[in-house]
Amino acid sequence: MKTLRETNVGETVRVKKLRGEGAVKRRIMDMGVTKGTEIYVRKVAPLGDPVEVNIRGYELSIRKADAELIDVE
Repeated sequence: MKTLRETNVGETVRVKKLRGEGAVKRRIMDMGVTKGTEIYVRKVAPLGDPVEVNIRGYELSIRKADAELIDVE
């Protein structure tokens, strides 16, 4: 399964599953990343951290470690 971190710039993906537990998973969900949501990857910083995405009509920067917990299709 592919993660958000492995997604290429300019690609639109749909959230399949959120991994992680407790506060980490809750924080990701509070940012609007829930199952079935479409995410457009706008750009990635030169060292890969953070990943800038467009989700639910707003721009969001996600840490590399958090992006690894988001399975997409």
